[in-house]
Amino acid sequence: MIFHFSPKSPLLSLSASSLTALCLRPFLPSSPKFLFYPSLLLKPRISLACRVSTGGRLRMDSLSPDPPSSLSVDSVADGLKNQSLREHDNDKINNENKNKNVKLSLEDLNWDHSFVRELPGDPRSDSIPRQVLHACYTKVLPSAEVENPKLVAWSDSVADLLGLDPKEFERPDFPLKFSGASPLAGAVPYAQCYGGHQFGTWAGQLGDGRAITLGEILNSKLERWELQLKGAGKTPYSRFADGLAVLRSSIREFLCSEAMHFLGIPTTRALCLVTTGKFVIRDMFYDGNPKEEPGAIVCRVAQSFLRFGSFQIHASRGEEDLGIVRALADYAIRHHFPHIENISKSESLSFSTGDDDQSVVDLTSNKYAAWIVEIGERTASLVARWQGVGFTHGVLNTDNMSILGLTIDYGPFGFLDAFDPSYTPNTTDLPGRRYCFANQPDIGLWNIAQFASTLMAAHLISDKEANYAMERYGTKFMDEYQAIMSRKLGLQKYNKQLVNKLLNNLAVDKVDYTNFFRSLSSIKADPSIPEDELLVPLKAVLLDIGKERKEAWANWVQSYVQELVASGISDEERKASMDSVNPKYVLRNYLCQSAIDAAELGDFGEVRRLLKVMERPYDEQPGMDKYARLPPAWAYRPGVCMLSCSS
Repeated sequence: MIFHFSPKSPLLSLSASSLTALCLRPFLPSSPKFLFYPSLLLKPRISLACRVSTGGRLRMDSLSPDPPSSLSVDSVADGLKNQSLREHDNDKINNENKNKNVKLSLEDLNWDHSFVRELPGDPRSDSIPRQVLHACYTKVLPSAEVENPKLVAWSDSVADLLGLDPKEFERPDFPLKFSGASPLAGAVPYAQCYGGHQFGTWAGQLGDGRAITLGEILNSKLERWELQLKGAGKTPYSRFADGLAVLRSSIREFLCSEAMHFLGIPTTRALCLVTTGKFVIRDMFYDGNPKEEPGAIVCRVAQSFLRFGSFQIHASRGEEDLGIVRALADYAIRHHFPHIENISKSESLSFSTGDDDQSVVDLTSNKYAAWIVEIGERTASLVARWQGVGFTHGVLNTDNMSILGLTIDYGPFGFLDAFDPSYTPNTTDLPGRRYCFANQPDIGLWNIAQFASTLMAAHLISDKEANYAMERYGTKFMDEYQAIMSRKLGLQKYNKQLVNKLLNNLAVDKVDYTNFFRSLSSIKADPSIPEDELLVPLKAVLLDIGKERKEAWANWVQSYVQELVASGISDEERKASMDSVNPKYVLRNYLCQSAIDAAELGDFGEVRRLLKVMERPYDEQPGMDKYARLPPAWAYRPGVCMLSCSS
């Protein structure tokens, strides 16, 4: 099957159904409702063969077995990292020993503005909405109106990451500095230029329309961290928007950034959240009924906010800007993938592509090929972890995809309550459910294909290298998802049939995803348990099911117990292991809403309490059981269980 695209625009004009559904067709269930069902995808050592060919077209071949190799890409990446870091270990250790106990004031932060120093910028510094050409950023100052700003919440964990003294949160001028009203000494604020595919359609220039990066700081470990204010005012990329953010969405982003980190999922972080003291007009449901809402600003933190769209925008503008794609790639590799920069040519890192001519992809001969392979694998690993905890991002546009494999841009996200593969938390996504829970692995692959085509257009990688990166995405996702589901079940090896039947049962009975897996660790590996007692440990999560469904669940539990017995692991050891990977607490939308309702009345206590609970998601936390309860009836109203992008 051949797909054509214009040489001027290297962005593949494929829908999710045309790319991922065709690649995954052998694993799809008979029901046409969903593009993807995780447990049905996982076939050991099978790779997705989505072929990108030169001459402006994409070829998709049938699935083929993953070619054998002496090294996995995982071990290759680890080896390269160890090789490059070994040379600097002694210096870094000395630096760490010297500085590890030093806590800095805001004035003492070690700024290093590599992004603006090393990449082309906009000659203008005004915030008039416009097309910004031949530039990666525009220097622009925060401009949100502020009146008596207040600190709502903060993260001691992120402060520690930055080396910032937590006493700085007590400064009277702290809210002024992190609302943008008072300059932060050493900062060089800018907004990034990027584009993206939104719901599968190329949208052209997007950019930081309300996020303004203050700059990068180096902590005592020489780690680079970018600080960014979201909701800080207009930039040239604001289009018709006001560049502001409201309290409800800011609370959600602040809390989820931290909650995801403590779940062990790669994510951007959040240092603090402040109110601006001003109101912002928003039409929450896009129904013609706008209202005033409290304004707020989140300080987001990440090693980089570069996205797939950061590269796409320049490739879409033709040959003249392809050099910027290369410059951006060189910058990203130099600062964020140094192990790839230092690949030794003596290493033998060649992999068969499985083509008829037995050609190979040599990751040591082209650093950009090694780079996209690692980005593909990081993305696959991230999505597999989302599926493991039942997280649905809601807006997986290419401008919301981090090159570092981070969860980025928290909008209408949601954790699964009642298990539903078609769940989407985004009202805008309702017609096609493109970004629903079950489709996330497919969309990840589709987005990698768009990124690969961008690098091909800039002549950085070949079609074979692009294909190999996508194949590695598929293999990595399968391996990671199998491992995650096995750990969630307390099993030493993956049982496809058992997982498949479990997910079907969960979907039929709309069982709470988080609470079910947490309860599962209480089942004993005892085949002599009477049939009428099999479901006792699951009584709190298997609600209102009839006789037929009880039989279905009892049959599944019997099969599960047989697997547990065969594993030979004690009940106590298995329970501890399962409870360490199956959280008791996740940031359910209704919990966010309760904190938002109180905060909008001036009470920030619930935001802070919720943060503390989410910092220990795998612990029992006596007295906090209310945060693990099933959603109340009001939680299913619009604006709670599903949200728009209006923030």
